[in-house]
Amino acid sequence: MTQSAAGPGAAVASKPSLLMLVAISAIGPLSLNILVPSMPGIQRHFAVDYATVQLTLTLYLIGMAGCQIFYGPLSDRFGRRPVLLGGLCLYVVACIAAAAAPSIDVLIVARLAQAIGGTAGVVLSRAIVRDLYGRDKSASVIGYISVAWAVAPMLAPSVGGLLETLGSWRYSFLLLIVLGSLVLLACVKWLHETNHQRSEGVGLAPLLEGYRWLGRHPRFWLYTVTLGFTSSVFFSFLGGAPYLMVEVMDRSPLEYGLWFIIVSAGWMAGNFLSGRYSERLGADRLLLAGALLTAAASLVGLLLGATVGLLPWLIFLPMTFAAMGNGMTMPNGFAAVVSLNPRFAGAAAGLAGCLQIGMGAVAIQAVGILQQHHTLAMYGLMVFCGVVATAFQLINDRLRRAGRSAPARAKEQPAE
Repeated sequence: MTQSAAGPGAAVASKPSLLMLVAISAIGPLSLNILVPSMPGIQRHFAVDYATVQLTLTLYLIGMAGCQIFYGPLSDRFGRRPVLLGGLCLYVVACIAAAAAPSIDVLIVARLAQAIGGTAGVVLSRAIVRDLYGRDKSASVIGYISVAWAVAPMLAPSVGGLLETLGSWRYSFLLLIVLGSLVLLACVKWLHETNHQRSEGVGLAPLLEGYRWLGRHPRFWLYTVTLGFTSSVFFSFLGGAPYLMVEVMDRSPLEYGLWFIIVSAGWMAGNFLSGRYSERLGADRLLLAGALLTAAASLVGLLLGATVGLLPWLIFLPMTFAAMGNGMTMPNGFAAVVSLNPRFAGAAAGLAGCLQIGMGAVAIQAVGILQQHHTLAMYGLMVFCGVVATAFQLINDRLRRAGRSAPARAKEQPAE
């Protein structure tokens, strides 16, 4: 059973602005990327090994992954607004703890809490879009939102590197406290509820209903695995590129941040293509095209690294095109999964996001281990993930076409 919408007036009042959706979805990725160029500096500050510092990134991703399982169904049951406000409150408190962290252990725990709080905006912005728009339109809107909020992750490494150069890596957290507080206050004042089909009932069963439904649908898993392996290309790069730039090539964190801008520009371009063409071509076609581009660009990076050597432009230019492919797959993949059953849009966004980020966390840690044995390990893992993502989407596309042609074949059969 579901609750009906509160009437036409409520539907109008519930539609948040594009700027609001950008703000709530950007806070998590911004916090993830701003600390990346400071990881070598944090290692020196706390006098620990690099693998320990890398937990500030790996556990952040694990926190992003795990909490999405709960955010989705909770927002399906209780509404998007209260769940989002709770997450943002936790985020601000965690940023304060991270800024004052006296040890690496406290910093790691604070980063985990920061991820859990900030991820509320990532999950619920997708569910809010699906509350308001249809399948292909959702892909278009998510694509345009991603173009806008990609500016924050694009600039985040440069800002983080600059703040560390000016004073300390702690300055990054002071900035996040201010930005998180502003987003929280804006949501309290202007964000209205968009989920007018909330599940009724009490207990655990209503929260798990969406997961039971999704678990029985193969195409949900095919979409999700495609998303996971495609984004693992990006996370492999995120885990390996700072080491190559700062430790192997002896470049500064600020230089890494400046080079990262072109990668984010590629991501923005892919999302712009999604916003422009998803309604016209369909989410599935752009999803496959993005997976193919990601795999091809990763292969070019591997070949250049093996034949020419390690130079900044040889690292970042192929990744720019791989990021463009990511920008095509992410909005279309998530629009597809949340449209399988709009009643469980939150659960679908949460579970798909959990598995996507979880696979990314595994990729980051794998790069950290493999890079100790081979400099080009990052490239090899990127190629593997890109090829697997393309293969799964090809299978998915084949099932989609078979599903569409089945009714036509049934009509051709003579009646018994």
